[in-house]
Amino acid sequence: MHCHLDFLSDDVAFSLAREAETRGICAFSNTVTPAGYRRARALLGACENVRVGAGLHPWWVAGDDTGSGVPFVTADAIPQSRACDLQVRDIKQFTALIRETSFVGEVGLDFAPRHVQTRDEQIAVFDAALSACAAGGKVLSIHAVRSASTVLDMIEARGTHLGNACILHWFSGTSDELTRAIRMGCYFSVNPRMLATKRGRAYVRSIPQNRMLLETDMPAEDGAPYAADNWERDLRAVLAGIAEARNEDGGELGKEIAQTSMRLLAMQPQ
Repeated sequence: MHCHLDFLSDDVAFSLAREAETRGICAFSNTVTPAGYRRARALLGACENVRVGAGLHPWWVAGDDTGSGVPFVTADAIPQSRACDLQVRDIKQFTALIRETSFVGEVGLDFAPRHVQTRDEQIAVFDAALSACAAGGKVLSIHAVRSASTVLDMIEARGTHLGNACILHWFSGTSDELTRAIRMGCYFSVNPRMLATKRGRAYVRSIPQNRMLLETDMPAEDGAPYAADNWERDLRAVLAGIAEARNEDGGELGKEIAQTSMRLLAMQPQ
C-alpha cells in the first residue's frame, strides 16, 4: 500500500504503476506536499490500481516566518531537488485538497530530534488535516515517530477514527500505544524495516489480521531507481515475514490482507 510514486520521474512512475497493475499490485501513493499531490494526481489519477493521497509530511513543515501565525512549507524544509513543489503554502489550501479526495497521506507528527523543533507547527498542520476529515469516509496514512500518544490523542479528540480509516504507517510506538491504537480501530502498515526489529516482529503478532496491511515505503529516496520486480519481491518478503512471525499460513494471510487493502482503496479484486 504505502509508497511514494511521485518521488520518481513522471515517466518512471507512470510505467511502474502500469506494470504493477499487471502483477495485481495496488498502491496508496502518498505525497509530502500539496503541490506533489496535484502532480501525482494528474499523473496517476487514471491508474485503476493507484490511489493518491493528499499529504503534508511533518518533515516538510517549517515554522512560520511571516508573522501570520500560519505554518507553511518552505524551501528550507525540503531537499533542493524538490523546491519546485512548493506552490501551496497556506493550510486552508491544503485542507481544501483534503476535502476533495477520499485519500489523505502522508500526514502526522515526528518528534525525533531532527524534527522536534517544529513540533507546534506540525501539530497545527495535523490538526487541520484531521479537522478536514470530519465528514468521514476517508483513508489516512499517518506518520507517528516518537509521537504516537500525541497522534492518538489528536485522532481521538477529533473523532477521526470513528468515521475514517486511520492507518499507522510503520508503527514504532510503545506496546501500550499499540494496544490503544488497536482498541481505537486503527490499521497498521508493515514494511521490511519494521520486521527487521524484535519489537516490530512482536507487534505484528499482536495486530489483528484484518487490520494489517503491507507496504514498501518505496523509493528509499527521491529519484532512487525502483522496478516492478523489486516492488513485488519486497511485498512478498513482507508477507512472508509477517506469516513467519505469526506462525500462520502465508497464503491465507495474504488473501485477508489483500481483501482489507482492496476494501480500503475501493478496488475490485484482481
